[in-house]
Amino acid sequence: MLLFRWAILLLLLAAGVSFAFYAGTGQARFRRFGLVTLKWTLLAAFGFFLVLILERLA
Repeated sequence: MLLFRWAILLLLLAAGVSFAFYAGTGQARFRRFGLVTLKWTLLAAFGFFLVLILERLA
């Protein structure tokens, strides 16, 4: 579980750095990479918490 938390934190940090690069350079590839990273990170986090909730119910 600790490994999963660190992975989510690092992926969110990578998305933030990508958005900072986009703000600094204006290149659309950084924004696109940040959005894709953010989207998949949030989906994985929601799936993780869904598993935790379902585990508590069972």
